[in-house]
Amino acid sequence: MRRILMISSYVARDPVGLTATMPPLLHAGIEVVGLPTVVLSNHPIRAHIAGITLDPRLLDDMVRALGDNGWLGSFDAVFSGYLPSIQHVEVVASAVKRLRALKPAITFVCDPIFGDDPAGLYIDERSAHGIRDLLLPLADILTPNRFELSWLTGIDIASPLDAIRAVAKLDRPIVAGTSIPDGPSQLATVLVAAGQTFIGRVEKWNDVPHGTGDIFAGCLTAKLMLGQNPEEAFGYAIAGVRTALEVSRGFDHLLPHLVDWAHDIAPVPIERVS
Repeated sequence: MRRILMISSYVARDPVGLTATMPPLLHAGIEVVGLPTVVLSNHPIRAHIAGITLDPRLLDDMVRALGDNGWLGSFDAVFSGYLPSIQHVEVVASAVKRLRALKPAITFVCDPIFGDDPAGLYIDERSAHGIRDLLLPLADILTPNRFELSWLTGIDIASPLDAIRAVAKLDRPIVAGTSIPDGPSQLATVLVAAGQTFIGRVEKWNDVPHGTGDIFAGCLTAKLMLGQNPEEAFGYAIAGVRTALEVSRGFDHLLPHLVDWAHDIAPVPIERVS
């Protein structure tokens, strides 16, 4: 059985972070060990919220306990998502290095969750800089949205071609840029892997719930961990997001538990650019 260590937010009512990323992985038969950076009742956009940010020292202790029990060497991948402080970023960087010392071939998936359009950064800027400076150089797979890709590269991204230039600048093995503007009625996702570039396009929907980027990252990671090639994994991930939106119509939050991740996903056409 494939195993992944995931470090991100846990949000109880609105599926974002771990509660959005884990379902496609679990349904793919991948064992998930999820460590929370924050525990929240619901998404911060709601009128009322309660929760706590886990002390980075506690998070580090959790990783250490997994190691002391002899389990760290059994992971095939590590995934990082929402990291609210530079100290949380440092814990993840240390964990990745520790896991790679035990298993050099381990895959590190970095979903650099630090901002979005139109609000911009929504975590401490030192954390965003830490993700850029400490985690990106370690990452095998990156899944930034349009804002994050632009912030990381300094390139104003207004089209898929802009995104392709930005992804190339990051120089990581696999990078997927999501929510890329593509005319008035479409959004594009751009994937660059092993010298090949792919674009997937979907109709732009209004009032999309939060969490689509988390679902995309979970779907992409699941298929890559199972050995699918990047193009196939990419098509599945885009289709997975679209399916999750379709089953959630009429609700103000995503309902990923209603998706049959093995059978419901209708393929989305993928354009190979190079």
